[in-house]
Amino acid sequence: MVQIVPLCQRSVRLDMRIKFVCLVFLLDLSMQRAHAQGTVPTFAHSAGQGSYTLTGRDPAQGGTTTIPTVIVPIALSFEAKKTAGKPFVMDAAADVSPILRSPIFSSFAFSAGNTTQYADAMLRSTFPKADGWHTLLGKPEVKPVKIIIPVGYGYILTSKSNGGSFAVLDIEFLQRELFKQLPRQDGKLVVAVTHNTTYYTEGDATLCCSWGTHGIDSATGNSFVLGSYLRGAPAVVEDGDVQPLTQQLAEFINDPLHDPLFHGRNVPVAGNTFGGWLRPGSRRPNDRSSCGGTHVATAYFLLEPTDTNPKNNFPASKAFVARAGGTTYHLQNVALLPWYIGASENFGNTYSFPDAQALTAPAQSCGLPGVASAPPQPTVATVARSGSPNGHKLIGYWTGTFPLREVSPQWDLILVAFGEPAGNAPPGTMQFHLRAGLDPEQFKADIAYLKSQGKKVMISLGGGGQYFTLVDRASIPTFVSSVTQIVTDYGFDGIDLDFETPSLNIDPGDTDFKNPTTPSIVNVVSALRQMHDHFGPGFMISLVPEGSQGPAGYPSYGGQFGSYLAITYAIRDILSFIDVQDYNTPPLQGLDGEIYQSSSVDYHAAMTELLLHGFNVGGDPKQFFPPLPASKVAVGFLNGYTLPNIVTQAMDYIITGKAPAETSYKLRQPAGYSGLLGAMFWTIDADRRGNYNYSNVVGAQLHGYEANR
Repeated sequence: MVQIVPLCQRSVRLDMRIKFVCLVFLLDLSMQRAHAQGTVPTFAHSAGQGSYTLTGRDPAQGGTTTIPTVIVPIALSFEAKKTAGKPFVMDAAADVSPILRSPIFSSFAFSAGNTTQYADAMLRSTFPKADGWHTLLGKPEVKPVKIIIPVGYGYILTSKSNGGSFAVLDIEFLQRELFKQLPRQDGKLVVAVTHNTTYYTEGDATLCCSWGTHGIDSATGNSFVLGSYLRGAPAVVEDGDVQPLTQQLAEFINDPLHDPLFHGRNVPVAGNTFGGWLRPGSRRPNDRSSCGGTHVATAYFLLEPTDTNPKNNFPASKAFVARAGGTTYHLQNVALLPWYIGASENFGNTYSFPDAQALTAPAQSCGLPGVASAPPQPTVATVARSGSPNGHKLIGYWTGTFPLREVSPQWDLILVAFGEPAGNAPPGTMQFHLRAGLDPEQFKADIAYLKSQGKKVMISLGGGGQYFTLVDRASIPTFVSSVTQIVTDYGFDGIDLDFETPSLNIDPGDTDFKNPTTPSIVNVVSALRQMHDHFGPGFMISLVPEGSQGPAGYPSYGGQFGSYLAITYAIRDILSFIDVQDYNTPPLQGLDGEIYQSSSVDYHAAMTELLLHGFNVGGDPKQFFPPLPASKVAVGFLNGYTLPNIVTQAMDYIITGKAPAETSYKLRQPAGYSGLLGAMFWTIDADRRGNYNYSNVVGAQLHGYEANR
């Protein structure tokens, strides 16, 4: 240890293998040090081939362990929303009393012979043979704190119908700020509570949403649970009262050494590790998206196996209803340790708690094929194009898993993914490489062929996971030159801008989207105009913001929120079209004052109409974003996330004004927007693998409308 610590700490210029070893070592060392500072008591339980750490005392020892607790109601002060000139405050102080009366701290009869607190009852269900064994939370101290949330770190949504407000917040920022005010607590469990708040992670609002987090704070060594209490929330929220807190508490009990600041990243995570588990009810066992993870709960959102998986939405789960002292509480149904690792002689025969029927069998492996195979060939034919052009377009991203020439005839605009930042080149340099096995000359011939069929082929720049910024004005010529070369070499019709968070974050103090001062935004606008001037009026430019980068500019403007608005406004005269990603998005608010979750007709209509109708940026009437022509607006969908029938209903509603049943959002223009450009999909490749289940349906729908009026 004496030798490896200086090695890992003194230099960043290490071999990648040494870096990996150092990362594992320092994470483990961090946990050892935190444990030495006095985390809550834990014990190790061996089962099968593994050893797992849980909260409390080994059940073989019997007896009662009482864990000292500190409950911390947090008052969140949001600078992005003002009330009578003062920041909007979301305070959890009034939630302390019902939390103390709930089964978190008070006894409840979960079953015969199991009348106790929630966490203790869960452990006793895991180890039912342990007589006279308890793990209890002691009567807590109450230590309120106030945390200021700057613009760009969260925003407030308020329902017009019931007046309930909800916060969407950067959880890592909150954790850091919390423990700046709350030093080491000497072995106590910190139960931090926010009111009506959901969270995103990694500073990226598209990685949303969770009800909280848990584990050891590496800065202070504190054992903690951070969750929200739900009361008077907008109707879109399905969970209630202490359900989020019980979820995080249960996950902490089953994984007390979890490091939340590393959860979800591609680095080792301290805590209990299992084989990859399949989400219950998954119909795609060999699809990576069906894998729940290798730890307690899922990565990013910390969802339980009992949760539905509403990616980018408020989590939801059927609650266990507990009625105590005249009050009804909603408790989270969670997976017990045996669900993750299988049967053991010390375990009971149930897999979930409190409802033993929530999970009736152990986890299935999400084992994926070890050898990549060629994409399956479609087994149905494409639907041929019919009718004259009507102005509606089907737009899709092609990622190179099959020859470009073979795209379905339904696709009108093909966006080739991706031109990427060149790592070992001058700042601003973009590069484009085809997938292995594709011939560049044939690819160029395929582009020419598609263009001869009346289609447009553009190169998309950026893409998810790629960080690129033109913060230095001196990099503009390099960017323009490298992109110009790519467009010229391959014969692309134009460029699509897909610079995702945090590439275009708005700088603090930049509050006027019509006159931006953030260098990365100002310089991108300059570069786009230079390229348009070089190629002429036929050069196409499209923008594909994430939900946080576009519609989220309505409730809050700053940081990632609304970062594409200034670019859109600045190039509106040369903009070909914009297609907002309705999948990489947190819950957002429509012009009707209601909150909508993604993957619904209401959401697609509400978010699209923000651009078609215009809106007050950041809620400020002095900062009105003017409407865009319908012919420049498309709706962005993700194959497999939004089902084809939802897409067709949404497109029909927006274009014709004919609302499907159960639609609650009312268009400001009741007759719809007949000139809407169309629909965008990520990806053309996935559509082909799915037997053209989107293009055959949505393409035919769009091309079947009467010509745009």
